[in-house]
Amino acid sequence: MTTKKISVAVLGLGAMGLPMAAKLTEIALVRGFDPSRERQKLARADGIELFDTAREAATDADCVILAVRNLEQLEASLFGAEGIVDVMAAGCSVIVTSTIGVEGVLSVAKQLEARGINLVDAPISGGPVRARAGDLLIVVGAGDEAFGLAEPLLNHLASNLSRIGLKPGDGQAMKTVNQLLCGVAIAAAAEALALAGRLGLNQAEVLKTLQAGAAESFMLGNRGPRMLEAFTEEGAPVLSRLDLFVKDMGIVTSLAKKLGMSTPVASATEQLYVMAESQGLGSSDDSSIIRVIDYRER
Repeated sequence: MTTKKISVAVLGLGAMGLPMAAKLTEIALVRGFDPSRERQKLARADGIELFDTAREAATDADCVILAVRNLEQLEASLFGAEGIVDVMAAGCSVIVTSTIGVEGVLSVAKQLEARGINLVDAPISGGPVRARAGDLLIVVGAGDEAFGLAEPLLNHLASNLSRIGLKPGDGQAMKTVNQLLCGVAIAAAAEALALAGRLGLNQAEVLKTLQAGAAESFMLGNRGPRMLEAFTEEGAPVLSRLDLFVKDMGIVTSLAKKLGMSTPVASATEQLYVMAESQGLGSSDDSSIIRVIDYRER
């Protein structure tokens, strides 16, 4: 007896959406949409069935994965003039993989609930390479019915799937904590390597040595080599845009303020990312934050 494959629409085939969609073709019928012709070409090469509009891709899908940049894009995808909610059947699940903040996902979840549509709050962490390998960290806030439908898909994308809570907003809360640490760690790594350079040390050797001791960290090991490329003519390859941390650190500090909590380290780090964006580095790799700290001409 052949088991019917779940049908999933992936809307947003960018740096994370495309590798997730490609990975899911192994277990599901994937229906993709992205307005970029370049991303469409890459998606076709990965065997993803493409549609001309998001509404066409979402029609008859069991689940919809939204891999968009921010809350504004999410709301437009769902409720805008070309939004998909009118073509989704009651009982379907919308899986939000983006980092949009607790308040944003709660607002969207309430609107979807009124239409009988479930929301799975499932922000992701790990980068494009790990997304294609099914090696993401995914933290989830969702009720039993919504999670039950989404779980096979999320398990296939994740090496670490953690259902952190039973309602939308819990996943975003956990991702906010995660991004505080990630954003600060990248900035700290940049500051350390910039200091090593000013001291006349070989930064590549410094990086290798630090990774062998107590100062070792994932972000130092992952972003450090790209920081050493930040001042080259080509620059570091863009694997994670810097302006995403402008958004994410803003979510961190805004939420902390609403809770009446001081976050001096996160607040200082947020300003570094804002400064970098104001200097035209928003679309550069986030490792380029070192160029704000070490501003010497190269």
